Amino acid sequence: MTEEIEITLLVSPKFPKETLDPVIVKEGEPITLQCNPPKGVPPRLLYWMTVDLRHIEQNERISMGTNGDLFFSYALSNDSRPDYCCVAAFSSIRTIVQKTAMSVKVEKFKPGNYSIEALPVRAPSLLLPSGVQSQKVLMKGEDLELECFPGGLPTPAITWIKMGENLSDRHKMTNFNKRLSISNVDVNDQGKYMCMAENSAGKAVHYFDVIVQEPPSWIAEPPRSQLAVSNRRVLDDTVMLHKAKSKDSGVYQCEASNSHGTILANINVLVMNMAPLMVTKDSLRYAVIVGGDAVIDCSVFSSPPSDIVWIKEDRKISGEHFLISENGQTLKINSTEKGDSGEYVCEASNTEGTSTLTAVLEVKDVTKIVGRPQDVQIISGTSAQLMCQVEYDESLRDSFEVVWRKDEEILLSSEEDPRYNVTGGWLQIMNVNLRDEGRYTCIAKTNLDQDSASALLTVLDIPDAPTMLKISDVKSERNIVLSWEPGSDHNVSITEFVVEYEEDRWEPGSWKELQKVAGNQTAADLFLPAGLNYHFRVYSVNAIGPGLPSEPTERYTTPPAAPDKNPENIRIEGSLPHQMDISWEPLSPIEYNGNGLEYIVTYRKLGVEDDWNVVMVKEPRLTVKNTPTFIPYEIKVQSRNSFGSGPKPKSVTGYSGED
Repeated sequence: MTEEIEITLLVSPKFPKETLDPVIVKEGEPITLQCNPPKGVPPRLLYWMTVDLRHIEQNERISMGTNGDLFFSYALSNDSRPDYCCVAAFSSIRTIVQKTAMSVKVEKFKPGNYSIEALPVRAPSLLLPSGVQSQKVLMKGEDLELECFPGGLPTPAITWIKMGENLSDRHKMTNFNKRLSISNVDVNDQGKYMCMAENSAGKAVHYFDVIVQEPPSWIAEPPRSQLAVSNRRVLDDTVMLHKAKSKDSGVYQCEASNSHGTILANINVLVMNMAPLMVTKDSLRYAVIVGGDAVIDCSVFSSPPSDIVWIKEDRKISGEHFLISENGQTLKINSTEKGDSGEYVCEASNTEGTSTLTAVLEVKDVTKIVGRPQDVQIISGTSAQLMCQVEYDESLRDSFEVVWRKDEEILLSSEEDPRYNVTGGWLQIMNVNLRDEGRYTCIAKTNLDQDSASALLTVLDIPDAPTMLKISDVKSERNIVLSWEPGSDHNVSITEFVVEYEEDRWEPGSWKELQKVAGNQTAADLFLPAGLNYHFRVYSVNAIGPGLPSEPTERYTTPPAAPDKNPENIRIEGSLPHQMDISWEPLSPIEYNGNGLEYIVTYRKLGVEDDWNVVMVKEPRLTVKNTPTFIPYEIKVQSRNSFGSGPKPKSVTGYSGED
């Protein structure tokens, strides 16, 4: 039977001569211009052009379907023209034909100039396909194309969904998402597909029932010839010959057909008697691990069927430890022991003769990890070692190996990553970093079995930089709250956070410590010196060391103010007679709180109600001359700048010089 073929008669394609009425619509309404192209020798290409052969521009609003129709989601006044032409090109016969030009007139929504936003919105409708549901039937291997062309204003967006499933990985969206294509379809591509057109005014949907069919084909092609030992019985796609005789020999034909075609297959059956023929090779060696099940095969072909017995050490095998299949061609040994090793003989016999084969079973010791790798904690930058001690059957040495795996990745010694040194059951990782953290598994295996054990490697490192640093509260101009989110502590608890500042007046670019807070806090209450422009940052500290600082905050400025403190460590010395030298520890620049810093020094004799002597100095020292010899004085030193004086000073006592 030959395959079906289709013969096409070559006729020159052409559009019919016709007189077309103008298409008149109001602005904002949808339009469909029909092409109805002629048939011809493929391939056929379709275009929309003007009479002077300029292409009609297509976009999300205006696009053409595979049938050649041109769809407008909504019309605009500038769509009006008298020469919309559908053109069909047949490249194989070098022919181009053109449909009679169509005129489109779009009536303006209102007089004058206005934008598209002035047009009333229009809920989506489907220009193609019509109705709510349609069916698409394809043959397996064909290409599926589904199209949706919407009307509506604004232009509706198209979404494709396969109900209850994901779209095939082979799907493609073209023509501004209006066409869904799947090439070379199979049964997995059939189902219900939904096209949804949606805009701000609503949505419209269409459902496609896609059915994929195929002509008959053989799942398992019937054999060309068959030796059978049986009388005829047909079970669906199977013919059984029970107690076959020589008269059952012959050619059997199988025919399968459906609405798409028919296929045939021939089977040659020859019925004959034959002594046992061993299909399984002789002297095969089987290996099994102690405790595992062993299966020894003895496939036999014979006519009539053979009687099969199994023998070990000249004795017929029996007992619950052994399981022989119903046809005798398989021996299963349950939960093997060392004593099960040895030769096994399969003996098959029938009226035509006897055949034997011998198989050798070797029962091996189990592979076992006796020294498991231990969980370790390693400081970043140091080396880690993991050990795995294994016992296995020495006869399996050639296939024995130990493999190390990190999570799901196999580790190998290589020049590309010299940090890993893998030697049998020993794994060394040099210069450990945070990426090395994870579960490491030792896999000891032979060609028969394997054992595995895992250990967790934890990397200890300095903390990550805090994040989300911000000024979360301003209690006053000089009292703010700084808050942050801690970074990872890398398995070592954070003990403290250090707040640093940088100011751009006295030491720009230099970061200095401002305050420390406990590691369980994520905010710091800061009292700031006045008259400075600050950046702040924070870093974490754990037992491994200080981590990297956070990103700095935006600049924060405190207004100038009077000094917050007076000088400390006032010293009074009398190095010369009739003279008293007063000095003190000056304020640091950030303690100035403003411009014009100076010191007010007041002094008088101790215990005498004299007036205070007052001296203003800029340097942190003052020499008082013409003092009585070795007389006690009380002295005060107060800070002052252009915005006021510091707190009330405390007095100290000292002596003038002596002879």
